Amino acid sequence: MESSETEGRGWAAAVTPYLQRETIGALLLGLSSGAPFAMIASTLTTRLAESGIDKKTVTAFALTFLLYNFKFLWAPLVDRVRLPLLANALGQRRAWLVLIAACTMAAIIWMGRVDPVADIGMMVAAALTVAFFGATFDIIIDAFRIDSLKPEQLGAGSGMSQYGWRLGSAGAGALALFLANRGGWDVAYAAAALFALPAVAAGFLLGEPVRRTAVLAKEKAEPFLKKVQSTFVAPLADFLTRPNAWLVLLFVVMHKIGDTLANLSLRILLADLGFDKDAIATYDVGLGLIAFLIGIFVGGIVYAKLGMMRAVMVCLILMGVSNLMFAWLATMGPVNWALAATMGFENFASGMGGVAVVAYLSWLCDLRFTATQFALLSAMSSILGRFVQGTTAGALIESLGFVQFYLLTTVLALPGILLFWLLMKREAPAPATATAPS
Repeated sequence: MESSETEGRGWAAAVTPYLQRETIGALLLGLSSGAPFAMIASTLTTRLAESGIDKKTVTAFALTFLLYNFKFLWAPLVDRVRLPLLANALGQRRAWLVLIAACTMAAIIWMGRVDPVADIGMMVAAALTVAFFGATFDIIIDAFRIDSLKPEQLGAGSGMSQYGWRLGSAGAGALALFLANRGGWDVAYAAAALFALPAVAAGFLLGEPVRRTAVLAKEKAEPFLKKVQSTFVAPLADFLTRPNAWLVLLFVVMHKIGDTLANLSLRILLADLGFDKDAIATYDVGLGLIAFLIGIFVGGIVYAKLGMMRAVMVCLILMGVSNLMFAWLATMGPVNWALAATMGFENFASGMGGVAVVAYLSWLCDLRFTATQFALLSAMSSILGRFVQGTTAGALIESLGFVQFYLLTTVLALPGILLFWLLMKREAPAPATATAPS
């Protein structure tokens, strides 16, 4: 009897962090973060591929994602600038959240109304606009999440954020595919734009972050030049003067290059193999979502059992191995069970990695500079992969073939694993309930 009661308390302790107001808010924020990305990632790739646009042009659209990678350049403005009137009514963080949510919705609706065959230039402009506002939305969403979570909620909050991101990405993508077959792409994108609203709901659920408000209260009396320094220089100076800062940045830049190349090219592979939109929606979006959610759950357990650093290492290895599945799928042809196995493993590994890696990046951020430092770290994590994808991936696929291309992406995962191994040797291990550095 006592054992049963102890087990019950253990389960309650494990589940409770996921039912708290802050972690539910992280879920809602993640829902909105994933949707704009999906509209210019897999959804746009499918739309362009089925329109008969050549591979080099399709892969070149990956360059629009570079706006996500350079978001740290304007993140200091989101961190420090108060929006007139709106900030007085809602608070600085919530004012930015509401404004950028509205801009993101308008940009997605516009992209849905553009015909890529009739005007590819206009489609480029629309995709860049969605990318800009989507990246800015990410800045405020990430900052709002980190500022709202207590240190002991970092692991659960990162997991819930990843749940939300994938639900938003997959939900918006699946909804767009479903409605595009029935009402056209303009209707599909307009419906997907509604996924910006959960973040606004999170803003009202959580309120203006208390810890962030306390930090800003100390800085209100700063002279103008001091404010410029604290807005643009101090966040980078704080990070770059830490021990192992350059090794951390090198790891962040390298660890996702193979994964980014593999995933941004996936829809081209599926189109070439002959999978139709229903198979993609079922196995890539639907089954992939389930596997991702399971991966997040398992990732949370691994994070708690192994601690942050070892959990990150395990997940990096799994994500590297998952690229081999794409090479195997390329040899199988349009076989549904092979697509199911590939997307199941890849999404399971990504779900696990999302918990550990996002928690690690969040842990590195100072509360004084949350938006700027997390924007820098998250942006750097995929910049190299997206640049290669947009400039040479199409030519690599045409010259190497899909099998050799995905074997190359597997090899490209190895430097990130080695760099993190070096970090584990040089840094003291962070606990599972890590607090942010001060």
